[in-house]
Amino acid sequence: MALDRLAAVGDPQLRAALLYARAQREPFTADDAAASLGVHITVARRRLDRLAEAGFLAVAQERRGGRRGPGAGRPAKVYRVAAELQGVEFPDRRYGALVGLLLEKIPERGRQRALREAGEAFGRRLAATARLQPLPSARAGLEQVCEALGALGFQVSVHSLEAEKVVLATPTCPVRPLVVEQPAAGEIDRGMWAGLVESSVRGINVDDVASDVSRCHCADASCRIVVSFNVGSRTSFPGARAGRRRARGGGSPPA
Repeated sequence: MALDRLAAVGDPQLRAALLYARAQREPFTADDAAASLGVHITVARRRLDRLAEAGFLAVAQERRGGRRGPGAGRPAKVYRVAAELQGVEFPDRRYGALVGLLLEKIPERGRQRALREAGEAFGRRLAATARLQPLPSARAGLEQVCEALGALGFQVSVHSLEAEKVVLATPTCPVRPLVVEQPAAGEIDRGMWAGLVESSVRGINVDDVASDVSRCHCADASCRIVVSFNVGSRTSFPGARAGRRRARGGGSPPA
């Protein structure tokens, strides 16, 4: 009988393994998990396999270290966090339906701005919970966001960073289940990332944070968040030209 998601997160040992998994930005093995969790590799593998059975992890065979061809050895069984489109709760409180009703009550004129501001406030609240501090380096600040959200149970990684635009990838965006059920709430998602980035990178303006959520509905894909910046003089960006104050990003992120 397949282990359901609720039973998996209700087990303290499986929950600890899941939190470990979501704090990892790259695929990992049972050896990696065993070392971190302080258990035997057989125990770690059993827990990871149960999480995969419940749909929290995806499993693949990969050769680690980049070796190919004869002598490269057998592929290792690796785990990665699976895309999460539905939240886990008991009983089902149907918050998505409630949000949908609230959206209908907001006047159409000014609705998107109101949702954006609510998302920005939520992002700042997440940042405060994680005790984020604005850093002068964009790379350091964004890595800080990834680590902080990982500690809260959401996996995020820096997909690319160039000039004054970054692409973040997350299979477990904090509001992804809401956006999947209520696409009209997408501006909340964009605002949340704006608030998080503004709280972690010095000199960033929330008005210049753009988010592409077109892949949020794909069960096998991570969300891609495209962030463009209003650059402060004390913010360090790889490849940014000296004296350049502003860059505008947009469009679809890299696949």
